[in-house]
Amino acid sequence: MDWIISDELGLTVGHLVGWGAAGAMIIGGIAPYIPQYRQIKKTQDAEGFSLYVCLTLLIANTLRILFWFGKRYEIPLLLQSIVMNVTMFIMIHLCVNVRKKNQIIRARERIFTGTIFMLYILLCCINGSAQPDETARWLGQQSGVTGGEKPRRFYDMDRKYFWAWTDFQSYVDCMLVFSVLGAAITYLLIEVSPFVEFIGFLAVFTEAMLGAPQIIKNHQNKSTEGMSVSMVIMWTCGDVFKTAYYVIREAPTQFWVCGGLQVMLDIVILLQVWWFRHNTAAARRLRRGD
Repeated sequence: MDWIISDELGLTVGHLVGWGAAGAMIIGGIAPYIPQYRQIKKTQDAEGFSLYVCLTLLIANTLRILFWFGKRYEIPLLLQSIVMNVTMFIMIHLCVNVRKKNQIIRARERIFTGTIFMLYILLCCINGSAQPDETARWLGQQSGVTGGEKPRRFYDMDRKYFWAWTDFQSYVDCMLVFSVLGAAITYLLIEVSPFVEFIGFLAVFTEAMLGAPQIIKNHQNKSTEGMSVSMVIMWTCGDVFKTAYYVIREAPTQFWVCGGLQVMLDIVILLQVWWFRHNTAAARRLRRGD
């Protein structure tokens, strides 16, 4: 029997532990990004941190929010997704600003143009189908292209430049389009149980692959410089706690299975830290002739 702390309030040790765990789930998810944020802010260098980490979490948490409407899970997990999305936009805002400041030669601006096409489709639905010439003229006006000028900004839809835009608003617009389309599809198929389960699996599987972009970034750089090791350690501790929470609270199976996968990727990143630092130290000893 739980020890009664207050008869009037009916509080028990079990209640306090449950509230503490819920609070840790909501706020604890953003803790790993605090040291990474501070490191980028201090060094004014964002090259060691992969923005695809932010993309992965934004997609995963947006899908998890949509999943809640089809299959209600615990409110703390829903709040965690909302808080995490806000945190990711804060990280993106910092990285975009830092990269702009570090440009020696001002590069051509690249923006997300998907919103323009979405607005045009909505206009077509309201006003009826438009002629091809009208389409080209309208898109040209929205993208700042006039006459026979080449529509440079539409090249930003190229996969090469996806999620590598030069303004923060483009990232917001991209996720807005994704959220609206996802919400529309979910609304239409909310009664289809396999679809709802698939959304839940896709959400937690995407989150489980969180470490993959950083693993690729570290491999490409042949270094973990610029990446906060504290962030990865906190990732690992948080993911272990989160997976245990899923199991204890009997969350949907998709949650704890993918939580275990996430822990494995965290361990791979920690092994990368050891490996690259070991190689760097060995190279230094070799140069000194030790």
